[in-house]
Amino acid sequence: MIVHTVFDILAAISAIAMTYVAYRWRLQDAMARLEQGGAGYAVALIMGAVAGGFLFGTLNLFLSGIAEIGRSIVGALAGAIIAVEIYKSAKGLRGSTGLIFVPAFATSVIVGRWGCFLSGIEDNTYGVATSLPWGHDFGDGIMRHPVQLYESASMAVFLAFFLWALAIRQNFVMRNGFYLLVLWYATQRFLWEFLKPYATLIGPFNLFHFICAGLVCYSLVMMNRSADERATA
Repeated sequence: MIVHTVFDILAAISAIAMTYVAYRWRLQDAMARLEQGGAGYAVALIMGAVAGGFLFGTLNLFLSGIAEIGRSIVGALAGAIIAVEIYKSAKGLRGSTGLIFVPAFATSVIVGRWGCFLSGIEDNTYGVATSLPWGHDFGDGIMRHPVQLYESASMAVFLAFFLWALAIRQNFVMRNGFYLLVLWYATQRFLWEFLKPYATLIGPFNLFHFICAGLVCYSLVMMNRSADERATA
């Protein structure tokens, strides 16, 4: 798993660099809103991400008959959102505070998923068998969907769109950028889950399908709330 560790480090460095560039370029106001949350915000974010990532990642492997500790990006995202929204509610904080995290999250997925891809069958992130010409043998002699690269490419498209929106200061994206990120990530991840060999819970849907569905609902509700608050302001 050395390859995965190397790419995790690269993903972290790339995410930090992208965040710094975006902050200096367009996101200084977003950082100011984030700082209103204080140190407790950061604690809630980190604890929620760690708890969600390991809890849902490990639970998914357990349901699939794999007795290993797992980590899940979508689980970490869901855990962080739950913890932060609870903290914001307790502190009476309103509005989106996640815009500054958009470049970092997208970049970390773009780079990090290559680490998953190159780590082979042991990473447990491979797809189901396919006869498509771009199928990849992860080490078990079966040509499989490289779903990690699908996800990496999908988030690269989103990041390009987001940077374009920042360049022109597109109002809707500046207000709802984080919710758009959640909507895009959860939607594309929902689709890729159909190409994975994880155990299903109901019909063709696995654990991550339900988490993604919840994230889609969250993003739509929050964007609608933002629009209502602007209409009544």
